[in-house]
Amino acid sequence: MLTTPLGALEVALVQSGARAVDTLHGTAGFARRIEDLGYRRLWYAEHHHSPAIGAFPPVVLTAHAAASTSSIRLGSGGVLAPNHAPIMLAEQFGTLAALHPDRIDLGIGRGPGTFDEQTARALRRGAGPASDDEYRTDVSAILRLLVEEMDLGPLPEPWLLASSTAGAGLAAELGLPIAVAHHIRPENTLTALRHYREHFSPSRWCERPRVLVCVETICAETQEEAARLAGPMAVIKAGLLAGRGDMPVPTPEEAADHVFTAEETRALAAFNAGQAHGSPETVVRQLAALADATAADELMLTTPVYSAADRLRSYELVEQHVGLRAAP
Repeated sequence: MLTTPLGALEVALVQSGARAVDTLHGTAGFARRIEDLGYRRLWYAEHHHSPAIGAFPPVVLTAHAAASTSSIRLGSGGVLAPNHAPIMLAEQFGTLAALHPDRIDLGIGRGPGTFDEQTARALRRGAGPASDDEYRTDVSAILRLLVEEMDLGPLPEPWLLASSTAGAGLAAELGLPIAVAHHIRPENTLTALRHYREHFSPSRWCERPRVLVCVETICAETQEEAARLAGPMAVIKAGLLAGRGDMPVPTPEEAADHVFTAEETRALAAFNAGQAHGSPETVVRQLAALADATAADELMLTTPVYSAADRLRSYELVEQHVGLRAAP
């Protein structure tokens, strides 16, 4: 039985042949429906210059969704610290928290948000990737500015995104809740969480270790339909394994015609074994197993499927078999 609270991570996939604005116009309705279903929080990821994902700033989507909803927690999952001045992030999310008290999350991550080196450098005004020390300084500055510089009342709830022991170590050192990117590097999850819990230092932000685990979740009425919906992202992942970088999202029909190499098939099978794909019964069982294995306080579901309607239907099916709206 799955009793762990659930949230949603939206990455705003852009359908092949569609315009990014079409995806953008559906975000408020998606947020309202996720709230109605009883999900605890909805986060938006930062991406840039991608043919597959809309380049919509998390702070803007958070503001848009907050104006259209009333209770669900909203925020970044994450906003990428190396791309922004700490004072800007503190001001932006501090303002949102003042306008929508006790509803705003500030999830902070490190990656560039792009596979294009030129775009990554443009985001940092020509600078290269942030070092460990620079990243730690930026995160610390954001937290300090929220407390010392902002005089707006309620503060956003900070989270640190991590997919390795390095990120887990920083979250533990700063006493922050951790959001683990199991949907990106599942092989690192248990080691990172063990490191986080063993080294955690209480802070004003968090008195004890607090864990959110993000898991790729594709739920459909049947196993076969879930496999069909997972096809486009499987093609994307295979391309990344082959070093082809970012690419447009293929349709399920195009993905069904794709021929995977033996190496790609093995890698995808290993990845999918740690995620939650299938019928509602299968998905809920997989989510419950992950919650038990990680002792997560929350799970966050991300559903990278081609159709917005299919994506929303996946969340609906999970809710129907978990009963989020009936939970306290």
